[in-house]
Amino acid sequence: MDKIKLGSQGLEVSKLGLGCMGMSEFYGETNESESLQTLKRALELGITFFDTSDVYGYDQNGKGTNETLVGKGLREHRNQVQIATKFGVVRNDSQILGYKASPDYVVESCESSLKRLGTDYIDLYYLHRADPNVPIEETVGAMAKLVEEGKVRYIGLCEVTSEQLTAAHAVHPITALQTEYSLWSRDVEAEILKTCRELNVGFVPYSPLGRGFLTGEIKKLDDLAENDWRRANPRFTEEAINHNLNIVRGIESMAKEKKCTPAQLALAWVLSQGNDIVPIPGTKRIKYLEQNVGALDIHLSKDDLKKLNELADSTFGSRY
Repeated sequence: MDKIKLGSQGLEVSKLGLGCMGMSEFYGETNESESLQTLKRALELGITFFDTSDVYGYDQNGKGTNETLVGKGLREHRNQVQIATKFGVVRNDSQILGYKASPDYVVESCESSLKRLGTDYIDLYYLHRADPNVPIEETVGAMAKLVEEGKVRYIGLCEVTSEQLTAAHAVHPITALQTEYSLWSRDVEAEILKTCRELNVGFVPYSPLGRGFLTGEIKKLDDLAENDWRRANPRFTEEAINHNLNIVRGIESMAKEKKCTPAQLALAWVLSQGNDIVPIPGTKRIKYLEQNVGALDIHLSKDDLKKLNELADSTFGSRY
């Protein structure tokens, strides 16, 4: 698999990453053995970039079970992979309680993540969400000290504004920005992508398949498990699903012409948006992992892109 440089500080990752969140929570039942096999298969396919967070997975021992899983699955290949994790979201077993990113909490969170991951350094450490009570310059200043100490190699931000990105970058170079981006979530095109490119910050889209909706596998609310968090999302109400199926039908039609799956077509669209973009589609199953990697071989013409762009103009429902 081809490699891409994120940012200008030297981080090189596989052209496609793997989002590991769903292996531990949020999208129905989980299976550790299956997830570990998926991590192994990802390595065989050339994926080296793995994404987790200290709030993915929660059990009686507390948060971060996904970090433990990812650390277990990648430990034997530590020098060949790039692990990205995050801090800054505070939660309990059922809900997000707020955001925390004081300098002391930065250090505390990093130490906990290193322990769960079973490593002595984090390749890419993200601020998961900005803390409204702490200037982002202070948070990034503390993250920069972790870089100096060798505990973190590169710094990233998630879901920030252009102004916050610019302010943070002035304190320490930001290697990557992670935000939702797909055919039906294109908010970043208005401003944030431009700022990333002006500052030479890499861009990492999460949910590039529209939280699974653009795969065509979800046609009604009952297609989601009872404990699937999407049931509470504005884009997955019955009304929104019925409206947004028009987008899926258009994707399915073009995918049929190109002899690929709707998921591959939707992912190919994201991959075509620039050489500074590394999507991290999430999956816990080998079948979908292999399908996602197949998207790298799909070529979209200018006319194809135009048709797909026009399809997505009718998206119904807010992201959150």
